[in-house]
Amino acid sequence: MALAESRSAPAPAPAGDPPAPRAWRPAPLVTASAGIHAAAAVALAAAPHHWQMAAAALLGNHVLLAGAGLWPSSQLLGPNLRRLPAAAARRGEVALTFDDGPDPRVTPAVLECLARYGVRATFFCIGRLAEAHPEVVAETVRRGHRVENHSYSHPLAFTCYPPAALRREVRRGQEALMRAGGIQPRFFRPPAGFRSLLLDRELAAAGLDLASWTRRGFDTVSRDPRRVARRLLHGASGGDVLLLHDGSAARDHGGTPVVLEALPRLLDTLAARGLRAVPLPAPGGNEREAPPGGSAEETR
Repeated sequence: MALAESRSAPAPAPAGDPPAPRAWRPAPLVTASAGIHAAAAVALAAAPHHWQMAAAALLGNHVLLAGAGLWPSSQLLGPNLRRLPAAAARRGEVALTFDDGPDPRVTPAVLECLARYGVRATFFCIGRLAEAHPEVVAETVRRGHRVENHSYSHPLAFTCYPPAALRREVRRGQEALMRAGGIQPRFFRPPAGFRSLLLDRELAAAGLDLASWTRRGFDTVSRDPRRVARRLLHGASGGDVLLLHDGSAARDHGGTPVVLEALPRLLDTLAARGLRAVPLPAPGGNEREAPPGGSAEETR
């Protein structure tokens, strides 16, 4: 599907300065894990015949770290935006986010649907796909949506990467989105939401904040758009962060990407419940949302 022209869409936002690195302080679990490793080393040196106890402590610690990394909404490994601020929740706002794009066929259709409803959203884009389809990223930005970093290549083993490889995925993704859309992403969402205890330090150095979600539709595996919408809507309330996919989208039995059928159902029901879909707020909470068809700069 070709990108449709929209005379009311805002012009591309200026790139601005790169995000400033933020101070990094290890999460309490990370500090405690370092202490456990140090204590196990001392214990082994002093009483090597008790190696089984030391091994059990280390194994339990690594199981806990792995579980925290495989739990997308966990804050055990560092800061994690899981919900909108309390003021946004009181206003009945929910954040609408899309992962794994841009897709040259699906993303433009998603953009058209959002335009019909007058809704803005956040797109977590894969860097190498942004390089392949820069016009889709540019159009997403032009329409006033947020474009954020979803790694450069979306590796399935991302959570196992050493620091240098994590840094490369984060920074190459950042550079690709900058070239494609002329913007500086401020958020990072790891592939599938999985991460290791090493990621937060790399995000701090890049000036990025981690973002996850509270509800997901599983639209990459479910072929039933009604079920996808029900998963997102069941118990939904102000402050929720909703996850759909414009990339890696499953198809319904007729071959249509499930997200394109589920999205109108979702937006209709949110409106009926008095909830309003918005993009993620800028880190620090300083962004005021622009009206549909207007840029954020126009509201300041």
